[in-house]
Amino acid sequence: MIIHIQSIDYEVWKIICDGPKVPTKTIDDLLVPKLKSEWTSVDYKDIQSNTKAVNMLYWALDATEFNKICTCIMAREIWDKLIVTHEGTTQVKEFRVSLLVHNYELFKMKPNENISQMFTRFTDIINSLKFLGKTYTNAKIIRKVPRSLPNS
Repeated sequence: MIIHIQSIDYEVWKIICDGPKVPTKTIDDLLVPKLKSEWTSVDYKDIQSNTKAVNMLYWALDATEFNKICTCIMAREIWDKLIVTHEGTTQVKEFRVSLLVHNYELFKMKPNENISQMFTRFTDIINSLKFLGKTYTNAKIIRKVPRSLPNS
């Protein structure tokens, strides 16, 4: 989804990551939000970027996912909720990494699977680890595969 959003409008991706740009003005050395009647065309463009981001996220989700975020107004808020929903909190991520590392270390070909099935299962573990920020060098991965095969 990240690449899709970036390819359409990188400014929208920045809004998702950083939050919306709220039009402000300086009064007595303090930044305060502008009234809508004071907004410039640049201010409207900045506000529209958040709306575009929210729209992209809404359209990318099915009904179940949409119900989880439909009360959110800002794109950053939606994105944060989706991250927690799909990746979990830091503790959940650490647990998932730990479990996947355990699966990697103990990985063996199952008696009822062929090489293709084994390799798909192995690739799933490696990709999941990579998604969570844990990577192995190609050399380690290449050495692991033959050790996972049965002696026969």
